[in-house]
Amino acid sequence: MEIIIWLDYIGTMVFAISGVLTAAGKKLDLFGALFIGVVTAIGGGTIRDLLLGVTPVTWIQEYGYILSILTGFIITFLFRKFVVRMRRTLFLFDTIGIAVFTIIGLEKALNIGVNPIVAVIMGMTTAVVGGVIRDTLTNELPLIFHKEIYAMACIAGALFYLFFDWIGTPLAVNELLTIGIIITIRLLSIRYNLSMPVLKNTDD
Repeated sequence: MEIIIWLDYIGTMVFAISGVLTAAGKKLDLFGALFIGVVTAIGGGTIRDLLLGVTPVTWIQEYGYILSILTGFIITFLFRKFVVRMRRTLFLFDTIGIAVFTIIGLEKALNIGVNPIVAVIMGMTTAVVGGVIRDTLTNELPLIFHKEIYAMACIAGALFYLFFDWIGTPLAVNELLTIGIIITIRLLSIRYNLSMPVLKNTDD
């Protein structure tokens, strides 16, 4: 569990960096960049907690999240050119981040007695809603709605988690397997340019 917590903090920092880079691309000021970084990093977890009725929300109770966001913001502000060149590394950490966020959201929902299907949705919400808020505020079509298999990787991983839990897999093993499945689906979708079918009007 301690590994999951540290991966959670790293994922939070990487999500914050993603938000700040997006804000920089839109030429927002420092406050705007920090704000976008914050909502990208903790937006999903905040919405999850509010939907589940868990208050205060997680990032208010644990200062590690704020420190992770500020670290990501400072790194991006001071070393932006280097960070941009590290996009592949950031992509890997982002992928690890959504995997870890999915598990955290799923487990949090299950631990308070939510039914498994809703818990899967809460896992996905934790992982992707921050990015949706980021893209919406910066006038971009959210990533989960086009191009890449992103949210579906989280849903698939969460369903595997439930299956492994049902057959009695130890918790730590289950978490590692789920992380591996989500990362594998995400990487394979990028490697082979896989995507969900596109819905089109019959006139198009």
